[in-house]
Amino acid sequence: MGEPLIAAASVAGCNDGMEEIEPPTEQVQEEIHHHAHESRERWVSYVALSSALIAALAAVCALLAGHHANEGMIEQLQASDQWAYYQAKGIEGRVLEVEQNLLAAQGKPANEAHAAKLHEYKEKRAESSKEAAEKQESARQHMARHVIFAQGVTMFQIAIAVAAISVLTRRTWFWYVGLAFAAVGIFFLLHGWLFPHLFEAARGAGPVMG
Repeated sequence: MGEPLIAAASVAGCNDGMEEIEPPTEQVQEEIHHHAHESRERWVSYVALSSALIAALAAVCALLAGHHANEGMIEQLQASDQWAYYQAKGIEGRVLEVEQNLLAAQGKPANEAHAAKLHEYKEKRAESSKEAAEKQESARQHMARHVIFAQGVTMFQIAIAVAAISVLTRRTWFWYVGLAFAAVGIFFLLHGWLFPHLFEAARGAGPVMG
């Protein structure tokens, strides 16, 4: 009974926590390009170019985050369906067991059809339980990748905002800070895309108690 309740809670939690992942706003980029067009300093043009590239990476990251969020929701709903089927077959099986017990109490022979049906229900429950667990694990992995890509989008957004500050204040070191945030965003993009299970073993191990 615990598994279906966990599945339902997971669906509710996903619905509550789901937010639209949006790439950086176009207004900030337009402001940077406007200053780059008016400025005679070459580095400002480099800021505008790097900001455009970062915005493209943010858009890719946002697309992947949305994809894995949708896939995770679908997998979780399918897992909930399987747990509902698991419960239904359990109820039907208990009804048959009660009927079998009543026949035994009355000294009547057991119904062979009911016995076969009961065995069939047990097999279907085992299959649905296995499939539901697989769907839940798949949903968990999708949502984990969604979080990684969402973190990447956040880093890219910060990078563009800091780049805009560098243009407005005419201080190049803000641009370098923005590039550092963009590098972190690229790390999250590659992490979610190529190495989604990179830190799972370390998380699973937890702190070692002396």
